[in-house]
Amino acid sequence: MDASPTARPAATCRSLARWLMAPWTLLVFYPLVAVSTVFFGLLAIVLSAVSQRAGHHSGTAWAWLLSRASFVRVRVSGRRHAPPGRSFVILTNHQGAWDILALYGDLRRQFRWVMKAELRRVPFLGWGCAAIGHVFVDRSNSRAALASLEAAKPRLVDGVSVLFFPEGTRSSDGRLLPFKKGGFVLARQLGLPILPVSISGSAGILPRRCLLPRPGTIHVHIHPPVDPADFAGNDELIAAVRATIASGLTPEEGGPATPAFDEETR
Repeated sequence: MDASPTARPAATCRSLARWLMAPWTLLVFYPLVAVSTVFFGLLAIVLSAVSQRAGHHSGTAWAWLLSRASFVRVRVSGRRHAPPGRSFVILTNHQGAWDILALYGDLRRQFRWVMKAELRRVPFLGWGCAAIGHVFVDRSNSRAALASLEAAKPRLVDGVSVLFFPEGTRSSDGRLLPFKKGGFVLARQLGLPILPVSISGSAGILPRRCLLPRPGTIHVHIHPPVDPADFAGNDELIAAVRATIASGLTPEEGGPATPAFDEETR
């Protein structure tokens, strides 16, 4: 069994590891971010013209490359709970920027992000995401957001899932925030099971207002699916899924004394 994650949500930029890594980060890693985003963004557009599934793999390669180039290890456990070929509404907590790299690079599933509409305008990154079929929502316009989710429904077949951050934003200190209802409502409408996923250890990699990431380990735990039909109302469903996600976090992140990571971590 892997050691329990040692996330420090209150981490600051005052870290020796950050400063020791500063030359690499500034001279190699950030230039690599720029070059790889252009390359894989264009590759996603080209591949998605053939198949959005193929385009998704370019995003996976981009995320895997950048997480390794920043010396961040990703440990994933509970894969048996998400068999290939089955679609889910994936709901996961959001601690920091490296969540994106960990999920995209190491979850090993076809999924479409639900992301804020502003990202569509980011050159290469937004263009590639649009080509792959990720879902852009206007968080200031609930009617437009619902229309975007409605349009995404036909894509969620044959093992393609949709991924939400139900907190709606990243946590400022790594602790679990209250959940919004959008992902739960969509799961009921689609008749799809919810796949709760816990991310632990990401907050300390690159805290808010910090420019230098530090090496570390992110733990991603996939929990058993939850059937929305087992709950009479959304409030009960939200509480159950939130408690499940919290069970995979450390006490500093709002979880129990012993996080729920299993022995099949790899």
